[in-house]
Amino acid sequence: MIHFDIVKRKPMEPWQAALLPVIAIAVTLLISAGLIGIAGADINEAFASLVMGAFGTKFNFFETCIGAVPLVFTGLSVAFAFRAKFWNIGAEGQFLAGALGVSAVALALPPVPSFVGIPLLIITGFVCGGLFALIPALLKTKLKVDDVVSTLLLNYIMYHIMGIFLFGPLQMPGSSWPVTKNFADRLVFPVLIPRTRFHLGVLLALAAVAVLWVIQKYTVLGYETRAVGVNERVAFFGGVKTWKVTIITALIAGGLAGLGGANEVLGIQHRLILDISPGYGYTGVVVAMLAQLNPLGVLATSFFFSAVGNGASTMSRICHVPAYISGVIQGLSLIIMLVCLLFRDYSIKVRRSL
Repeated sequence: MIHFDIVKRKPMEPWQAALLPVIAIAVTLLISAGLIGIAGADINEAFASLVMGAFGTKFNFFETCIGAVPLVFTGLSVAFAFRAKFWNIGAEGQFLAGALGVSAVALALPPVPSFVGIPLLIITGFVCGGLFALIPALLKTKLKVDDVVSTLLLNYIMYHIMGIFLFGPLQMPGSSWPVTKNFADRLVFPVLIPRTRFHLGVLLALAAVAVLWVIQKYTVLGYETRAVGVNERVAFFGGVKTWKVTIITALIAGGLAGLGGANEVLGIQHRLILDISPGYGYTGVVVAMLAQLNPLGVLATSFFFSAVGNGASTMSRICHVPAYISGVIQGLSLIIMLVCLLFRDYSIKVRRSL
């Protein structure tokens, strides 16, 4: 009789672990090529149009950069939380909380110069997202409520809270649509490159990646989050206040997602609409996992996902391939990456017995 045993594997070399996302993406594209062929399109032409749609012109390239920004913020949020085993599936709700808080302050703010108003709104987005993430963190540390369930359900609660405001006090006068009036020009992110939408939020996202990388690698908080993530009980007996680490982690993770919401209303929409997010928070989970919770990996993965999303629309127009292929690529990349992570830590041994 043949038996299959799953046994622990020796740790991989760093360069081998770094190749895992590349392998996952390569296998994903290979499978996607088969699906494109089944759809009746020329595979080479389809992938060429996808690349052209993402990078073919200066405008397309900058649009890809802009599309990556909200994914960077939500990916960083999830990655930082998961590092400390705070299972934050609530980046979507924290994203909406940041967008709602920024919009309310922007509409109520008296005339102030840009150098005062914009930093104030950025801080508002961070604080609103962080405070909303504090709810499941307190439920976990004080009442032992499962953080996966609480963060997930709070997404829907925040969506409906935002709907209450958009159909109520924040609704644009004279409109029947759930939308606010436009913010004052002095309160929106300035465009950095003329005739594009490349705005201040791109630099803010890059700064967030750098800051989080430094925190994780060189600070006491970074060490404590890693310790709690590896073994919370051992970290506790080693003198780490695990409940405090969870609270701080939640505040920072929620704040990062809230910055994503602030970026969207201040950099792109210049107002708040009910469908401000097409699911950035949920996609952030995929981004974080594919990046192996590494901030620099989050940046690269977000750019890849944005390129796939922008390129898929062009591929759809040229090759008549459904634009939903971008969602298929994103989903496949997560599944394959999880399989790669499994075989990073474990191997299958075959043994025979009589």
